[in-house]
Amino acid sequence: MDVRIQQSVVANLSNRPAPVEVGPFVIGMDPTTTSPHINYATPRPGAAITAADVTALVAAFRAAGRKPRLEYVSSCASGLEAQLVADGFTVEARHTYLICVPSALTAPPTLDGLNLREPGTDVQRAALISAQNEAFGGDPVASTADVARLRRQQGAGGVAVMAVTDDGICAGGGGAAPPTGAVSEVAGIAVRTPFRRRGLAGAITAELTRRLFATGAEIAWLEASGEDSWRVYERVGYRPAGERLYIGTN
Repeated sequence: MDVRIQQSVVANLSNRPAPVEVGPFVIGMDPTTTSPHINYATPRPGAAITAADVTALVAAFRAAGRKPRLEYVSSCASGLEAQLVADGFTVEARHTYLICVPSALTAPPTLDGLNLREPGTDVQRAALISAQNEAFGGDPVASTADVARLRRQQGAGGVAVMAVTDDGICAGGGGAAPPTGAVSEVAGIAVRTPFRRRGLAGAITAELTRRLFATGAEIAWLEASGEDSWRVYERVGYRPAGERLYIGTN
């Protein structure tokens, strides 16, 4: 499972607007943003990695004006963490990833007054992104680049879901990357503060996952940011499967 998840990350980064290959690494460059959470690298699973490869990776980030940073499934690059730390990198986080398969997916109860739908216009995409940004403590205004990124992801086979009240307010939402190798990452599950504690995060997660499986995906995966979200995801059928490492340097 670790290898399948890591291969899907490699494929997703390779599909970014301006990917850069550096030896055993792929950097998912996006010229429209300098965010290190979008512009990061990952190693090909099982590849031999040398000190020279790490040096070249850092140089590629510097040349692009981006922060050197990696995200990867820990078991798929044995010894890489030690190499990176020796080269000045600092571990940011270790997260357990969870997976769901079609037979495990459980639909939560329907929520009154809230409709789950796929954003089909740029106005709707902006509303979804604004709700996500607000929920995560960021700028609530969705940029043109953010909207274009979501539109491009949907056009490539990704999925997005927004929760809309009966009077047209976007309460939250989330998205999923285009499946690669029948595997897709679910991310950005967000609920605005006034709509929390009503089961909405679970409903959004389940609907995103259901739509992914309807496209033919076999495995959906995500990461939990804390115990509360962990419980939400487990209630709709996700189970722990492995560890991912986040590591970077200035």
